[in-house]
Amino acid sequence: MDQEILNKAQQWLAGNYDEKTKKEIQYLIDNNDPELENAFYQNLEFGTGGLRGVIGVGTNKMNIYTVGMATQGFANYIKKAYPNESEIKVAVIHDCRLRSRLFAETTANIFAANGFKVYLSKELRPTPELSFAIRHLGCQAGVNITASHNPAKYNGYKAYWNDGCQLVPPHDKNVIDEVNKIASIDDVKWKGNEENIILWDELIDRPYIDAIKSLSINGDIIKKQKDLKIVYTSIHGTGIKLVPRVLEELGFENVNVVEEQAVVSGEFPSLRKPGCGEIKEEDFVTEKDWLNKIHEVTGSPNPEKESAMKLAIEKGKAMNADIIMATDPDGDRVGIIVKNSEGNYVIMNGNQTATILTQYLLSAWQKAGKLQGKEFVVKTIVTTELITDMCKKFGVEMFDVLTGFKYIGEKIRELEGKKQYIGGGEESFGYLAGDFVRDKDADIACSLVAEAAAVAKNEGKSLYDVLVETYVEYGMYKETLCSIEKEGKAGKEAIQAMMEAFRNNPPKELNGSPVAYIKDYGKQITTYQDGRTEPINLPKSNVLQFFAEDGSKVTARPSGTEPLIKFYFGVKTNIANKGELKQAEEDLNKKIEGLKKSLGI
Repeated sequence: MDQEILNKAQQWLAGNYDEKTKKEIQYLIDNNDPELENAFYQNLEFGTGGLRGVIGVGTNKMNIYTVGMATQGFANYIKKAYPNESEIKVAVIHDCRLRSRLFAETTANIFAANGFKVYLSKELRPTPELSFAIRHLGCQAGVNITASHNPAKYNGYKAYWNDGCQLVPPHDKNVIDEVNKIASIDDVKWKGNEENIILWDELIDRPYIDAIKSLSINGDIIKKQKDLKIVYTSIHGTGIKLVPRVLEELGFENVNVVEEQAVVSGEFPSLRKPGCGEIKEEDFVTEKDWLNKIHEVTGSPNPEKESAMKLAIEKGKAMNADIIMATDPDGDRVGIIVKNSEGNYVIMNGNQTATILTQYLLSAWQKAGKLQGKEFVVKTIVTTELITDMCKKFGVEMFDVLTGFKYIGEKIRELEGKKQYIGGGEESFGYLAGDFVRDKDADIACSLVAEAAAVAKNEGKSLYDVLVETYVEYGMYKETLCSIEKEGKAGKEAIQAMMEAFRNNPPKELNGSPVAYIKDYGKQITTYQDGRTEPINLPKSNVLQFFAEDGSKVTARPSGTEPLIKFYFGVKTNIANKGELKQAEEDLNKKIEGLKKSLGI
């Protein structure tokens, strides 16, 4: 075992850590467990989005000590940013994850000990409600304990600023600097001023729901289609707290919840392999073994995955549902399932959902006379270009931003008071309409998807019909994401090596089509085939994009929150009618496979 790693572990054994933590570390040392290296080979990085990692002991894991040190560093920066503020206020929420309530209470206690007024949710709440709460309460900052749609053994820590948006420059780097200054848990103010903590539920729930309802444009059609058959699942997460309530208050009277997945649990019991019973922590020697067992037998709580939607699809089929919706554990992403032309239920990918929502909002705003020439839409650079085409037709300005919803929030803030934000999204199942939230919002998305489905049904169509009509009008776009997972120290190094290889030796052709130009967001330069270059006016980011002459686009990007490198593929063709859809999809799938082979993926 590496001596430096052993030394770091010994420091924890000698420090002011709890006995359970010390016992776990000693067990790893005594058994020469390779997990010790993963636990201590580095400090869990507080990145621009906060923390995310596997739960466990050590400097590289999510535990009360890494959470505590991050919170103290964040608190120190908030104090520096508001030196004359008489009362600093922060909001804290959490999702359904293992240890989430513990981490949220730890965070709230540290903020309170630093003299802040803390608004802590009484129980789990969706991510977008934190964004709303910060703005509604006039808070200076906020924290959400969540691992989004990651596997069960993960948890995370998202930091927000006073505009309800995740940290952007210069705050992100400044907070990181302050967090890195916390050298020891002894630097953390763990207790004190508990009376500063205010627990809430309806204080935020009621105004938040009212704000969502204000986005509805076709309430009269909802009344006509109030019996729209909706199936909804929260996949054991936060969405169960608000989505059914919002839909019912909007006027939908046939909302059917998947009860098996309405049970709040960070173990995601409905996603276990068949035959797996209850997995009790006390039955395992170490926390690590318990978490690994849960990880081994539990599927991903991700609405992008058909396995997570299985129960919802079964319920939808049984009642011939018009639409099936699912939200991820922290309630910011939404998955949509609709019937295709053959009558089979199919999962809309994130680009298709964003397309349907953008098309609905643009057409509804136009019919309502709300397009005045100052409206705009925002998407990320890896999201479908179909949204760009739609905005051009409606005369609405469209902005591209880096991957990460915080950049959409930043653009909304930049144009606040100058232009009117309609909506925007990203390919990874995130969407936002309205500007009272500054993060992707599945509560809003579910309400608008249901409304769009009601409007379509009122015209004798389904949302799938609407999507196909959009393809006929603008062209059929096909996008695919390929993620390669590389865990641990070796994995991180492998991902870095892959990016450097593509950067230093980029492909000259993609599926037989010459590469026309390359965008390197790390160097902020676009390089054309003839050697010309031009600057990219977006912040630096470790992202590469390759554009072929035939219009194909490939993006390579290491994930900022998971041990993954992601490849985004985009292709397009034209179709004249619905009958050409199947052949066009087959052709585009072959084209994407060709792109993968060109990159050796």
